[in-house]
Amino acid sequence: MALYFAVSGEAATSSSLVLVYVVGFIAAVTLGSVAWYNSKRPAGWEDKDKPDFVPTVKPEEGKEG
Repeated sequence: MALYFAVSGEAATSSSLVLVYVVGFIAAVTLGSVAWYNSKRPAGWEDKDKPDFVPTVKPEEGKEG
């Protein structure tokens, strides 16, 4: 990656890639958290409440998963 930056010589490219990685990481963590809290609970977590900020996602009718 360092070679790419040395060849390109543009600082804007570097900051753009960092921004894409940061936004992608935040999106992945957010979507992963919503999926985790709306899935079946693992052993020992059945009686735990989910946080208030996590929306409830209802499964589609006719599909089992």
